[in-house]
Amino acid sequence: MMQFLVDDIIKTALLEDVNYIDAAADNLLDPKAISKAKFLAKASGVLAGIDVALRVFELLGDFKITKYIEDGSAVNKGDIIAEIEGPTVLLLKGERTSLNLLQHMSGIATMTAEAVKLTKGTNATVTDTRKTLPGLRVLQKYAVTCGGGKNHRFNLSDAAMLKDNHIDACGSITKAVETLRQKIGHTVKIEVETRNLEEVKEALSTGCEIIMLDNMDCETMKKAVELANGKALLEASGNITAETIAAVAKTGVDIISIGALTHSVKAFDISLKIF
Repeated sequence: MMQFLVDDIIKTALLEDVNYIDAAADNLLDPKAISKAKFLAKASGVLAGIDVALRVFELLGDFKITKYIEDGSAVNKGDIIAEIEGPTVLLLKGERTSLNLLQHMSGIATMTAEAVKLTKGTNATVTDTRKTLPGLRVLQKYAVTCGGGKNHRFNLSDAAMLKDNHIDACGSITKAVETLRQKIGHTVKIEVETRNLEEVKEALSTGCEIIMLDNMDCETMKKAVELANGKALLEASGNITAETIAAVAKTGVDIISIGALTHSVKAFDISLKIF
């Protein structure tokens, strides 16, 4: 990740939380007081965002930092992830912002790792979507990679994805793809969302590179894999959960995209304790 992008996210979060004064810390503590604190894992999972969390304190002031666990590594309940030492007032000002980012990113990495584990032994790759929180996409997608997943497109400029509304507005899959081919550059891939096997057949006839199988049952997806026979990458999408992902992966699809990895993930429990 580009550091200036990360710094902008952190500064925005700090400004939202601190504004111009910390009514408690600024009125309570000697500004010269120094404290040590440790990031403590209170659950087991996969770490993501520790460098982002520590960067919060680097931007606030002069802190000594010792990091014990790297992003993408497994953490167990009770592990000390990192330690910091610096002005107590600044430590308290950065605590919530630092933990918010670290807990959220580690939650994403942990959920992604679980999904990847459930697809082991199949051809399927687990990816995220654009269903991210405004302003946090770069951090959320990075967290997915820490959990062993891969990134779908970052934004609308990365690829031409024809979803149901595009197709309905244009009139048909064929017309939509033909129109795109006349205008897009040679480096832009086309992905077509399909809702049934007839649409899969039509999408295949256009020569598009990727076909999304939207909310299809496993039996239908198996038939789509047979129809495609390697002519296009197939992406399964739509309400895929921990209970269903293994069965979806076994259909033979190439990609499984899961919006829940970023839009509704549970925060990973990590605390910051002064000692």
